[in-house]
Order: sequence, then structure tokens, then C-alpha cells
Amino acid sequence: MAEQSTHTAETAQADSGYWAANIRIIKVSLVIWALVSFGFAIVLRPLLAGIPVGGTDLGFWFAQQGSILVFLALIFFYAWRMNKVDAEYGVDEE
Repeated sequence: MAEQSTHTAETAQADSGYWAANIRIIKVSLVIWALVSFGFAIVLRPLLAGIPVGGTDLGFWFAQQGSILVFLALIFFYAWRMNKVDAEYGVDEE
């Protein structure tokens, strides 16, 4: 009975660590996404207007293309990082 209780406590601690790592990655990704899509494209657009990129200004670029490209990069980052976290906690699919 004591062995089962110890195993359950270890499993709960591993689950807690796994989800803490997952939530930390999500929070970092959301902050980057918000900074790029809302911050650079809307709030900081007037400050970025003087920097030319591809025939337009940097603020417009972030509003039209940059935020989408960063979002796609975040998707691939999340998948890559979660594969490493899955392997670290022994819940990977391989």
C-alpha cells in the first residue's frame, strides 16, 4: 500500500512538472505573439514607420506579413520544444 502511495506521489510530481513546463512555453509564446501582432503592428507602428522594408515601412510589414510569419514560427517552435519536454518526462510518442 505504501509503495502505491509513493508511486502516485511521484507520478503527480512528474505531471505537475510537465504541465508547468508546458504552461511556461505557452506563456512565452503568447507574450511574443502579442508583442509582435499588437505591439509592433498597432501600438509601435508610428515609431516603425521610418524604417523601410521591401518598399514599405516596418510597421506596415509587421501588420501585414510579419505577425503572420512570427505566428507560424511560434507554431513550429512550440511543436519542437514540446517534443523535447515530452521526451524529458517520458511521454513522447516514439
